Amino acid sequence: MKTERNILIAFLINLVFSIFELIGGLFSNSIAILSDSLHDLGDAISIGISYILEIKSKKKPDEEYTYGYLRYSILGAFITTAILMIGSALVIIESVNRLFHPADVNYDGMIIFGIIGVIVNVIASFITRNGDSLNQKSVNLHMLEDVFGWIVVLAGSILMKFTDVKIIDPIMSIAVSLFIFVSAVMNLQDILDLFLVRIPKNVDLKKLRKHILSIKDVENIHHIHIWSMDNINNYATLHIVTNTKNIHELKHKIREEFNEFGINHVTIEIEGNDEECECIQCDTKMSTDVHHHHNHHH
Repeated sequence: MKTERNILIAFLINLVFSIFELIGGLFSNSIAILSDSLHDLGDAISIGISYILEIKSKKKPDEEYTYGYLRYSILGAFITTAILMIGSALVIIESVNRLFHPADVNYDGMIIFGIIGVIVNVIASFITRNGDSLNQKSVNLHMLEDVFGWIVVLAGSILMKFTDVKIIDPIMSIAVSLFIFVSAVMNLQDILDLFLVRIPKNVDLKKLRKHILSIKDVENIHHIHIWSMDNINNYATLHIVTNTKNIHELKHKIREEFNEFGINHVTIEIEGNDEECECIQCDTKMSTDVHHHHNHHH
């Protein structure tokens, strides 16, 4: 249950820290710190949601969710990412405003908060760095960018102390927010791929198909469908045309092939080659390029 514990720790650190930051931002009048506190609060809220959904995602399949609750973890990732994107956008707008109306900033206050910020966030991201769910990845993203944000704030506040150039503050703020926004968009891409039932990134269908067709007694295959619940658990269904009597062994070989591609839930429909396939309409485009043996249903 490492993932959940990590998410919980990340939540508590972020929550306490965002309150501390809010005070620091108001005290030093720094938009970079204020924007970061907002962002941390958003982090805390979304990590809280992730935590609840990550736990729910561990529930076993039941009558209502026959696939189990794995996608709840992805939902957590989606909410976290969406909050990040909205937060970054708002911060960018406010910072641009500050570029045109520079405000006085308490540099020493910023430097002190910067040092504390870097230390706390390095510790936090170190504690929460492991875990492989997409949800955990979006939480890790939060922690990493917090470290990055604070290093920028610290460097910038030292720079401002010596140059007294006030717009460094909003410029830093914009830089950090853009970085966060871009990483969030890339994370969103992965999440959408899952919801749109795209084939998992690490599966090469052409290659997989070739491997299965090369198994002895497999005359043809069609209706291959491959999808993933959460980028970890992958599923596949397919139809096999064969006339062998030794179905067990054949199925075993096919499953082994799928396992090598990281797919461990496989459903195989067996057809004799004198049998018409009944669901011709759901076939994927790709199977028409298989023309060896007697390919009877094209």
